[in-house]
Amino acid sequence: MMKKALILMAHGSSDPRWREPFERIHQASAERLGQPLHLAYMELCDPSLEDTVAQLAAEGFEHVEILPLFFAAGRHLRKDVPAKVEAMSAQHPDVKLDLLDPVGEHPAFIEALAGVIAEHDAR
Repeated sequence: MMKKALILMAHGSSDPRWREPFERIHQASAERLGQPLHLAYMELCDPSLEDTVAQLAAEGFEHVEILPLFFAAGRHLRKDVPAKVEAMSAQHPDVKLDLLDPVGEHPAFIEALAGVIAEHDAR
């Protein structure tokens, strides 16, 4: 069986307070999945996406999916991140890297966000 991993990828910020919600999402998701889940950042803070993929490759993972914690696919997800994935694929040819659609495009996310908005409006 292929050894598979999932990385949650956020944009990144030099402000540690900015990272807190992503760390909570990571922790809650890992607990729900009951298996290892990784959090990485595209830029500006650690762990970087590149370092996380290198670590997973060294640990023998053969398939890594990257789930962007973005609302939509803008320039970063259309150009910057695919270029990073292409470079990492060349560095780690034994690892299949898949860049998934951003979380904001998932129907369940849209429904959850609509619930949050409706709850706020009801106050």
